[in-house]
Amino acid sequence: MSWESTVPYYQTINRVVGERLGGLHSARIVLYSVDFHEIEQRQHAGRWKEAAEILVAAARALQRADAAFLVLCTNTMHKVAPEIEEAVPLPLLHIADPTAERITATGLRRVALLGTKFTMEDEFYRGRLESRHGLEVLVPPAEDRAIVHRIIYEELCLGRVREESRAQYRRIMDDLAKRKAEGVILGCTEISLVVGLEDSTLPLFDTTQLHAEAAARYALGVA
Repeated sequence: MSWESTVPYYQTINRVVGERLGGLHSARIVLYSVDFHEIEQRQHAGRWKEAAEILVAAARALQRADAAFLVLCTNTMHKVAPEIEEAVPLPLLHIADPTAERITATGLRRVALLGTKFTMEDEFYRGRLESRHGLEVLVPPAEDRAIVHRIIYEELCLGRVREESRAQYRRIMDDLAKRKAEGVILGCTEISLVVGLEDSTLPLFDTTQLHAEAAARYALGVA
């Protein structure tokens, strides 16, 4: 939800639309960019109802701007996706679904999940992957979850990419591979700023890329 991960969303959606339609075509996008500080403060204070109210107001503004559907460009804030869906009649393209569909299409079932502590520890995300898509989801141990979470908020959301942090992510992914994970979900839209395919022995599933591509296809009416 930081603007750092909004950039690849915008680029990917426009690229896919351009490739599909050719010429000088680009995507019709109504973008509502929140002040992430306000969201982050409420996340860490456990004030999820207030965070939901901010996003519901944003969704209603997008509805007034004639948006056809909603894309919530964050994994963590899908914790309040039900509140948004209840308040606004527009379809919401859930970030976990295109990710899970790509995983199952490759024949994998046992995957590791990296993200904020909320995404890794709460049921709203893991539960959807498991109950709706039949995946088995692994997360790092508590100490490594804290490292992943800290790097996201203290570095990546600020556009800071450090080699030491890349090395930490590599180590954590290697440990998950030893636990028989078959792939790794980059379950925070900022994580792909610091790690890529070259950093893992396992297949990586970048939720930013997969969600943005799915949004473009949905807008174009193609599967």
